[in-house]
Amino acid sequence: MNDGKTLSENKVVEDKLDVLFRMQAGLDGYIREKRGLDFSKGEWVCKKAMALMVELGEVVSEAQYKWWKNYAEIDEAALKEEIVDVLHFFLGMCIDSGMSADELFGIYLKKNQENYDRQNGLSQKKGYELDKSDGKTPDKK
Repeated sequence: MNDGKTLSENKVVEDKLDVLFRMQAGLDGYIREKRGLDFSKGEWVCKKAMALMVELGEVVSEAQYKWWKNYAEIDEAALKEEIVDVLHFFLGMCIDSGMSADELFGIYLKKNQENYDRQNGLSQKKGYELDKSDGKTPDKK
């Protein structure tokens, strides 16, 4: 099992994903205690999913999605802050569902490979294959 630390130039360096999970668990626990919140696992996951969707809406707003408005420069700092807000709620959902940083990493690796396999026609799931003649999806010709 990964203890979250690796040796690098004779220093012990903690895994960044482990740090984020620990920090998020700390923040969530602090908020729960300070506000006297007590919900079931399912309620917490649903609440964080909803908050994540709201934050995604804020990402879209910061990215200037309204093509019908006059062009405006994207505020890079504000955009990045909203993306980090999304990460906060995503990590909280992982933690509330009982997923560790190691488990998230392992599931991500498997799903990433599956996504490559889908693109290359190697998956058991069909409908992702590219047209062999031109590399485009059949409906994009």
